[in-house]
Amino acid sequence: MEIVEEVVIVGAGIAGLATAVALKRVGIKALILERWDGLRATGAALGLFPNAWLALDALGVSHKLTSIYGPTKKGYVTNLGNGAVQEISYPETNGHNGGTRAVHRKALLKALEEELPNNSIRFSCKITGIETQSHEGSSIAVVDLEDGTSIKAKVLIGCDGVHSVVASWLGLASPVHSGRSAVRGLAAFPQGHGLVKQDVYQFVGAGLRAGFAPLTDKDIYWALDCASPANGAYKGDPIAIQREVIENYAKDLPELYLDIVKHSDLSTLSWAPLVFRQPWNVAFGNLSNQNVTVAGDAMHPMTPDLGQGGCLALEDAVVLGRHIGRCVLENGELDSREIARALADYAKERRSRAAWLITGSFFSGWVQHGGSLVLKFLRDSIFYKFVLHKLFNATNYDCGKLT
Repeated sequence: MEIVEEVVIVGAGIAGLATAVALKRVGIKALILERWDGLRATGAALGLFPNAWLALDALGVSHKLTSIYGPTKKGYVTNLGNGAVQEISYPETNGHNGGTRAVHRKALLKALEEELPNNSIRFSCKITGIETQSHEGSSIAVVDLEDGTSIKAKVLIGCDGVHSVVASWLGLASPVHSGRSAVRGLAAFPQGHGLVKQDVYQFVGAGLRAGFAPLTDKDIYWALDCASPANGAYKGDPIAIQREVIENYAKDLPELYLDIVKHSDLSTLSWAPLVFRQPWNVAFGNLSNQNVTVAGDAMHPMTPDLGQGGCLALEDAVVLGRHIGRCVLENGELDSREIARALADYAKERRSRAAWLITGSFFSGWVQHGGSLVLKFLRDSIFYKFVLHKLFNATNYDCGKLT
């Protein structure tokens, strides 16, 4: 069976759904191909910084989330070695951004999905091949699926995550292992947890960093990252993950943290390696080719140390929607002969910012996990007091409007 579409997006995560919403706003319908049988929210929750809220404003969905999740006011970083606590203040919200807020990943996905027409997402689609064909001077992307379906599109956008099939087709180098892994989960307190919703807490030690953030009166998001287990154990076994965190990795953390882990909703637990694409591969790599490009983790996977993975994906969606929309405006239709220029302009606009944030995130994680005396001094005396604020300045970035 052969299907013809204007735009095909691979992946129904944050980047894929947001890109589809952006394209809808500029008058273009996209078909999203998702390999799983439903929307997945691996990671449980995420922090959305001012740059993400500006992007969500442009997409017209920010109000759905700001009415539920309050802005973060303060952060507290506890040194597990000496018990010292440093306080970090987050910028106040104003009329131009939503500040910093921790939100359920499912809530963000739902807010985006609700903006799309019915049947915009085709689930259980496994891609077996990608190619481009020339037709009357135009380039057409052809996606072959495991069920025998062949889909032709004027534009193909890979939003299929860290191990992107589309990124591989473009020739982008595979992500590399940071040497660390992260456990994430949601804790549920049906009677309420009693913590201040606007505060986040972090604990740092040699080779370990953990933290938690209340999402609502009853839900708390928690995470812990450390050196990766040698054998990659516990993957897919939530009971083993919870037990290993409590008995080994978090045994020296405060009792409050252990209690939060004990209250975890086991269905939300995940343990995965932290990988990133080398920044020079993003700065100089092939981010687009004719009518094919990538967005989100498919373009710029990074460690979570600045909390910018999802935020950058939302930026990508707006910028990509703007460039494709401009192509339509100038040509009266989605002219496949002009789309290569639009996608090249999009890639050019995103390169340096993505490469910089990959670098900043990796540096942030390296300093905070350092076990040497020099790195501990750098982290406690310099990084938290002076450097971290400079890095967070990048979160005030405005990707602009769709039109």
